[in-house]
Amino acid sequence: MTHSRRQKIEAMLQDEPDDIFLRYSLALLMEADGEWEASLDILQELARGAPPYVPAYQMAAQHLVKYGKPEDARLALREGIEEARRQDLTHAAGEMAELLVSIGDA
Repeated sequence: MTHSRRQKIEAMLQDEPDDIFLRYSLALLMEADGEWEASLDILQELARGAPPYVPAYQMAAQHLVKYGKPEDARLALREGIEEARRQDLTHAAGEMAELLVSIGDA
């Protein structure tokens, strides 16, 4: 099922390569398919976009924790919290702060 959804998203991205939601969805499906590094690349691109896509910070951090890179996850979360606050996304900032505490804000 994931493969079929991924094919559909990839086809839609042919027409709309800059669609943030489609790119984010593709990153999630890639991670589910075991392509976590490629997924992380997309998430980091979205986080650095204009404007930065705040959910990408948290998802990237979750991937980084899962794959044994907690310090990189902390950095992504700190940056994500700052960006969420700039965009007045207090709920997202709070969720990322909770994740940061849970992995240890070293």
